[in-house]
Amino acid sequence: MRSITRELHLPIDAPAAFALLHTPSAIRAWWSAARVVVAARTGGLWVAAWGPDEDAPDYITAARIVVWDPPHRLRLGQYEYFTRTAEALPFTAHFETEFSVQPQEHESLLRVQQTGFPDDSVADQFFSACQRGWAATFESIHRFVTDSPHRS
Repeated sequence: MRSITRELHLPIDAPAAFALLHTPSAIRAWWSAARVVVAARTGGLWVAAWGPDEDAPDYITAARIVVWDPPHRLRLGQYEYFTRTAEALPFTAHFETEFSVQPQEHESLLRVQQTGFPDDSVADQFFSACQRGWAATFESIHRFVTDSPHRS
């Protein structure tokens, strides 16, 4: 199985960095999602949707919150993906995404590790897209935090 790991230093404290991961308005801003619903607790849901039509979104990603340990760890698992125009992924995967926030002097270190990508070549294109996606996501999170007038 393959995995993706990214780290980002943020000029905010750990509780504020952790809030970026479960506050729907923040997730919509840094991930450009049209709608987000988070039931912030172990066993809760983490769902984001894209597209202009609320009744027929273009794309939905949904996961269970497997670990809820604010302000340090958030792990998502039991993923489901839905698209309006495409069929299911052409491979079987058991993705997990773990976010960790480590307080550091005057900042926080945000780390993500997404696991469960099959080694099979049929998943290569999806894996590459996810690598690019995490790079863009972390750039977007950084921009959201540094441009925010309400930084902690």
